[in-house]
Amino acid sequence: MREIPAALATHLAQGATTLCRCWSLTRRDGAVLGFTDHDRPLSFDGIVFAAATGLEAAESASELGFAIGGGDVSGALAAIGLNEADIARGLYDDARVTVWLVNWTDISQRLLLETGFVGEIRRGDAAFTAEVRGHAKAFDEERGRLYMRSCAADLGGSRCGVTLVPVEAGVASSDGRLSLTAPELAAFSGGHFTGGRLVFTSGGNLGFATEVKRHAAAGGLTSLQLWQAPPSTIQAGDTFLVTPGCDKSFATCQAKFGNGINFRGFPHIPGNDFIIGGVRPGDGGLDGGSLFR
Repeated sequence: MREIPAALATHLAQGATTLCRCWSLTRRDGAVLGFTDHDRPLSFDGIVFAAATGLEAAESASELGFAIGGGDVSGALAAIGLNEADIARGLYDDARVTVWLVNWTDISQRLLLETGFVGEIRRGDAAFTAEVRGHAKAFDEERGRLYMRSCAADLGGSRCGVTLVPVEAGVASSDGRLSLTAPELAAFSGGHFTGGRLVFTSGGNLGFATEVKRHAAAGGLTSLQLWQAPPSTIQAGDTFLVTPGCDKSFATCQAKFGNGINFRGFPHIPGNDFIIGGVRPGDGGLDGGSLFR
């Protein structure tokens, strides 16, 4: 049961109240932003909660058991500290949110309503709606090692062991959104960067990162297609770093990276067809031993 401070409880018992909500938002890069639906800025816990931001809280729901509760916060993209480019770059993905109920005439009278994390963000022409998810979302995330054919490690991570050397290149031409050509990558065969990570190092998309959907090389022309469109138009002359990709298969791990010893999957798992196919007369080798020796 939530315990309400005595002074705030006395205020709530009055016929008229002077209450507002305050939100603090801690982004992935460590920046802390404060907002309030009051018409004047408030300050406590070392955070300045900016007013006149156009933020508005919707209904918040709590769920029994392990169901994920939460609510929505909507507002204008012109709010202080919020802009569409930062949202598109993922700075607010999984950001920590703290919501307070505050007596704006005496900010010492406040109650922590909830803490959570930013979920899906829906953007419009000049506004956004952010989903606030409760802590139960942690039970909806995959954790631990997965038992599957493909590798569960991130290419270049500590569990993988491969040292990735990014290749620097520049955009020669682009459709402005998802496709670009880069002559500097002509030395690499098609598919080498498929599944790799591309980070822009100059231009309007500086710092934006996404995965490469397809790397094609034909007739002396090297092109990359991205999975996600950057916030700004891709321009000729923009530079980027790109790393090789991996399809998580044992064959690629062994042949492309010579790293089969660190493969973090189970490539010899019998597939679904083998499991549900049953045993037919004449089938051999089904004595419980290895199928690959």
